[in-house]
Amino acid sequence: MLGLRVLAGITLAGVYPPGMKLMATWCREDRGLGIGLLVGALTLGSALPHLFNALPWLGGAGMPPWRSVILVASGMAVVAAVLTAVAVEAGPLTGPRAPFNWTFALQTWHSKPLRLANFGYLGHMWELYAMWAWVPMCLLASYEKAAWSLPGARLAGFSVIAVGAGGCVLAGLMADRVGRTTVTIASLVVSGGCALTVGLVFSDPGLLTALCLVWGFAVVADSAQFSAAVSELTDPRYVGTALTVQTTLGFMLTLLTIQVIPPLLEVLGWERVFAILALGPALGAWSMWRLRRMPEALCLASGHR
Repeated sequence: MLGLRVLAGITLAGVYPPGMKLMATWCREDRGLGIGLLVGALTLGSALPHLFNALPWLGGAGMPPWRSVILVASGMAVVAAVLTAVAVEAGPLTGPRAPFNWTFALQTWHSKPLRLANFGYLGHMWELYAMWAWVPMCLLASYEKAAWSLPGARLAGFSVIAVGAGGCVLAGLMADRVGRTTVTIASLVVSGGCALTVGLVFSDPGLLTALCLVWGFAVVADSAQFSAAVSELTDPRYVGTALTVQTTLGFMLTLLTIQVIPPLLEVLGWERVFAILALGPALGAWSMWRLRRMPEALCLASGHR
């Protein structure tokens, strides 16, 4: 079982960076929107298992509910693989094929603008997957404590993640017009504020759900814009390498934040545990503010900082 989970993680990692590079070959002036659509689809896909978990008819006779969820989600992944094989191709903005170069992975950290964009992304990732992993559990605990419907709590968990798809699309539209750093800083400030305050309404499931929906909208809205920024600031021949470095470091960081919540929960409770996630948005907003002040920021979003 553990080996299969590791293999699933490895193969998932082979989807996201190449997908963003492919999207970049189809978009120039509207690259923020294009990658925003891609990340929005990822967000909605990440939310679907929570929806499946809320549907009682998915459980077969004698079948554990988690098994049904995994089977349905895995089946959808197979369908996606078939669609990709028959319908997806690189766009007209595909650059010349570059030779494999390990050193460029390190060079992405020698460039200060790229380094700041990556720090912004790392601040975002410090928060994102820990929020996605544990807010549905927080909602379940709040609904159970108030004797509210548990299926309703599961639907709320789905909605809190799924609403981020709309955030990705809207942020993409805005970033292409008003600037990448403007949108990322605003998203980080809103999501960080939610992380600091969400525990204050834990005892009221209705208010908690409403605030978590705002958090879910903002927490992933900026994700695509960090990737779009890296694709605009790097050598076009090595966009795939730069995006892979960025996402690899970001997902490695999530291992820490996802695992740190349970022991802190025992000490701080749901009322205070999410405040630690606000550290990431604070770092991310500071990094993007510094990038905004650099002349290289004019390379972003057709000159929109």
